[in-house]
Amino acid sequence: MVRIPGGTFAMGSETFYPEEAPVRRVSVDGFWIDATPVTNRQYARFVAATGYRTVAEVAPDPAQYPGMPPEMAQPGSLVFHKTAAPVDTGNPANWWRFDFGADWCHPLGPDRDVEALGLWDHPVVQIAYADAQAYADWAGKDLPTEAEFEFAARGGLDGADYAWGDELAPDGAMLANYWQGLFPFANQILDGWERTSPVGTYPANGYGVFDMIGNTWEWTSDWWSETPEVARKKVGRSCCTLSNPRGGKLKDSFDPAQPGVRIGRKVLKGGSHLCAANYCQRYRPAARHPEMIDTSTSHIGFRCVRR
Repeated sequence: MVRIPGGTFAMGSETFYPEEAPVRRVSVDGFWIDATPVTNRQYARFVAATGYRTVAEVAPDPAQYPGMPPEMAQPGSLVFHKTAAPVDTGNPANWWRFDFGADWCHPLGPDRDVEALGLWDHPVVQIAYADAQAYADWAGKDLPTEAEFEFAARGGLDGADYAWGDELAPDGAMLANYWQGLFPFANQILDGWERTSPVGTYPANGYGVFDMIGNTWEWTSDWWSETPEVARKKVGRSCCTLSNPRGGKLKDSFDPAQPGVRIGRKVLKGGSHLCAANYCQRYRPAARHPEMIDTSTSHIGFRCVRR
C-alpha cells in the first residue's frame, strides 16, 4: 500500500460532464491505498482461503428483476464484445452481452480461465460491489470513498484535467490504458492492450500509485447521486471546505430509468480501457459513473484503502 497524505483539493470538473459539477473544495485525512488494483492472483488467494462465491457465480433471483425471461436466471456476467462496424453509441446493448458462465475466473466467458488467458497480474474484473467489499473485509481494509479515490488519483496535481496534466497524450505518450480510435469498433491499440493490461504497466502518479486512470473502473463506497452529495450541501458557498465526505444515500441512488428495480447504485471512478474520445471521456480523476451494486462486467475492478 501507498501512504496518501491528507490535504485539500478541488474536487470535480465543470468542463466535461454535468454530474461532475460543481467544483468544490474538499479535504481528506491521510490514508493508505493499494498501489495497484486488486489482481486476479490476489483475488484467487482470497477465494482459496474463504471459499467465497461471487455474485456472477450465483443464478439471479427472478423476483428481483421484474420481467426477466426465465432462461436468463443462470450464473453469468456482462462481457464487452467489439462491434464489426459503427453502431448507435446511445445503446450499450450493442456491445455488452450477458454471457452465461462469465465470472472473475472466466472474465471473457466459460471457455478460458485467467490461467489460460495469462491474466494473473491483470486487475480482477467481473466483480460486483459485494464481491469487492468481501475481499476488503477479509484483507482488513475498506473501499475508498469517492473523495479519497479522486484525491489519490490526482497524485497531488490539483485542478488538472488528467492525472498527469491538461493533455490526454502529451507528445503522443500513452499514460493509461484507454481506447484509442472510434468506440466500439475501431481500437488502434496505441497503448498496446485491447482489453485490460497488467497492473503497473503505465507510470505511477505523483503519489506513487498505479492505474488510478483507465484499465478498469473501480468501486467506491459512496452511493450515487446525479449531483454529488458533497456538492449539494454547499453549492454556491465557495468559502466552505467539506471534510472527509461520505457521499450519497441509498434512496437517492436508484435508477429512474428502471422504476421497478430497487437496487442501489454506487459510484465508480477512474474510467477503463473502454473509455474513448468519441464515447466516454472519463479517463480523468473527476469522472464518475453509476453502477448497480449487483452488476459485474469485464471492465470493473477495485482496490482497497486503510484509514
